[in-house]
Amino acid sequence: MKNLQKILLCVIILCQCMEVNGMDELTVKKRIEELSEELYKYNEEYYVLDNPSVDDYTYDMKMIELKNLEKEFPQYLKSDSPTQKVGGFAVNTFAEVKHTIQMSSLQDVFSFEEVEAYFDRCRNAIGENTFFVVEPKIDGLSVSLEYRNGEFFRGSTRGDGFIGEDVTANLRTIRSVPKKLNQNIPYLEVRGEVYMSRESFEELIKQQELNDEKPAKNPRNAAAGSLRQKNSKVTAERKLDIFVFNIQQIEGVSLSSHKESLDFLKTLGFETVPGYIIVCSSEDAIKRINEIADERVDYSFDIDGVVIKVDDFSKREIMGSTAKCPKWAVAYKYPPEEKQTILKDIEVNVGRTGVITPVAVFESISLAGTSVSRATLHNQEFISEKDIRIGDTILVRKAGEIIPEVLKSVSHSENSQHFHLPDKCPACGTVTVSCEDESAVRCPNVDCPAQILRNIIHFASKKAMDIEGLGPANVELLLENKLISSVADLYELKANDLLVLERFAETSSEKLIASIQNSKNAPLDRVIFALGIRNVGSETAKLLCDRFSDIEQIMSATIEEISSIDGFGDITAKNVYDAFRNERNIELIKRFKEYGFTMKYISNKSEDERFKGLTFVLTGTLPTMTRDEAKAIIEKFGGKASSSVSKKTSYVLAGEAAGSKLTKAEELGLKIIDENEFKNMIK
Repeated sequence: MKNLQKILLCVIILCQCMEVNGMDELTVKKRIEELSEELYKYNEEYYVLDNPSVDDYTYDMKMIELKNLEKEFPQYLKSDSPTQKVGGFAVNTFAEVKHTIQMSSLQDVFSFEEVEAYFDRCRNAIGENTFFVVEPKIDGLSVSLEYRNGEFFRGSTRGDGFIGEDVTANLRTIRSVPKKLNQNIPYLEVRGEVYMSRESFEELIKQQELNDEKPAKNPRNAAAGSLRQKNSKVTAERKLDIFVFNIQQIEGVSLSSHKESLDFLKTLGFETVPGYIIVCSSEDAIKRINEIADERVDYSFDIDGVVIKVDDFSKREIMGSTAKCPKWAVAYKYPPEEKQTILKDIEVNVGRTGVITPVAVFESISLAGTSVSRATLHNQEFISEKDIRIGDTILVRKAGEIIPEVLKSVSHSENSQHFHLPDKCPACGTVTVSCEDESAVRCPNVDCPAQILRNIIHFASKKAMDIEGLGPANVELLLENKLISSVADLYELKANDLLVLERFAETSSEKLIASIQNSKNAPLDRVIFALGIRNVGSETAKLLCDRFSDIEQIMSATIEEISSIDGFGDITAKNVYDAFRNERNIELIKRFKEYGFTMKYISNKSEDERFKGLTFVLTGTLPTMTRDEAKAIIEKFGGKASSSVSKKTSYVLAGEAAGSKLTKAEELGLKIIDENEFKNMIK
């Protein structure tokens, strides 16, 4: 199968070259412009929006086509061509960081012939006696980590290779980012890849599906989106990790090779890219590429290829770099594993908020080491655009080697049947409604049994009321036996009620009832989250409770008051406002009060509001406290910690290596304080 994929790739590239030779210049110019526009769009989707519309393979093939065209017709090669630039951008969400050493991208290769050609180029330039390091290519977000005197002080994204984004606060939440090195090095900058493990990604997807949120497409995009969160608490919840794979700059230590540097980084406390080996021939490199291809199914993280690098730093200097890529390294990209199968049926699921989702049911196939037979088809628009019909031969793969997805219909059979979402809810028969603001069809019936089931499952989930023993199967069992019809009914249950049910003995019944009763002590923010208000996640619920101290204040708040909360948009504010004017929710909260729920929010804020009305901006590394710790103190005393400097800023708390924020504060004539002055303010 692997050989077939390589042959097909070579055929594609050959066909592209033949097409180039048969084109007139006007057609070529137009095609170059089309490809450039597409690739810039894909770059923005991938690097900035974390929401790619095409897979890596499609992107790579278009990039190859553009390179071939520009090679044949260099008169149409522009300096801003996607082939000449690193893919990313520096966006305005965070402060800019100028990289003193360019964070370049790598030249991609897709066949073993190209790997052999790379070895030949290297040997011709730097001699036969050359060693190479072969290592897995982690599929994540590239970042820079900077250390002064052994302490982490700044982290940034790659951006366009020259300017990235300051994501220091979010990187500090990552367990595998050392905050202090095992050796006091004057200055060190390393490059690493932030990733989300498959286990963490699955947890995130489950939570997003439970909340009827649009699920992340793959672990890479989930990691990128998590690292760019404005609220570092959200980043911390996403359980990101990092592998370090290169030293960009170092002072006080002399290193002569890549392998030596990776081994040294381990002694400092970094988790380096795993599975790297030294090879001396293209044959050994190809052997290792095939080994990693077999091993990657067992990895806890995604890889999308293998990187091959010249080991000796002095030989790297001889080879040099292009404007975009080093000449001493290449990245071999694995083709995606895609398989054809027969679409047997399309089922529909009713979500917690009534969203009706079509699900493909197809003949079982093996992908990424597991058997799959189902995949979401998202919505009617997706099915119609791709003209997917029951009975079709379809192409399926695993996004991020985890989530099965239908790519397209390969062919229609004679008996293929068009599919349309039902006009009535399959669970309750209510006429469905289309949503203007999204590509969704909903069941509007709040008494729909499917919605009730999903709502109770969400209510009992770990981030909500955390009722141990009340998983989906047991919720379904309670509903089927008419022991409950809403979440409030859970608190009327007695242990004896459960003994008539399968799987419930005396001990398990008592444990579940105890867990239900204990959940009444859950903090108010978790109760709010458990209600399942659209667009209100666990962090949003905390922000709401930080603003309003108890349930009565939340219920009486106006849309304007809610939307004024930092992090709330107009839609979310309206959803919250409407939710607490819904008769069903009003009755539910009344019952919660009767059951003795905790309906007041205990915040970490102090009664001392000495910072009320004051806005602080933190920049640089503080001597004895983290920026998160300083932020918590500011909020405790009623102040606000902002990420951007403006005329409305009251104080700029500046530490070591303060950047552009300090410069802007000085230009605006703002009050700048250090940690000692800040500590005097909180005595």
